[in-house]
Amino acid sequence: MSKTSIGQSAEAVAQSYLQGQGLRPVARNWRCRFGEIDLIMQDGETLVFVEVRLRNRSDFGGALASVTPAKQHRLLAAARLYLGQMTTLPPCRFDVVAIDARQQPVWLRNAFDDMG
Repeated sequence: MSKTSIGQSAEAVAQSYLQGQGLRPVARNWRCRFGEIDLIMQDGETLVFVEVRLRNRSDFGGALASVTPAKQHRLLAAARLYLGQMTTLPPCRFDVVAIDARQQPVWLRNAFDDMG
């Protein structure tokens, strides 16, 4: 299985899991010059930018630890660009869904912040 298809599979697992938790999909693999937002979901009135991380091993802190400050900066920049297309800005947050080798999702809500 290619890295791309493994990533798409993890994103599908994450999206399905979040939908089961009551979130509604808005966009998947939204790309811009700053990178890609894996999932954009709606949680009530809140727009949720979701980073999906897949890790087969936890030697270096697992999937949650892999969202580095540099990655957070790129996600924030991409989210600002996405929000720039909107006329009314909704409340927003950044979540991480970490998927282990057994396809078990761990959802970290409000994983990081700084929309200001």
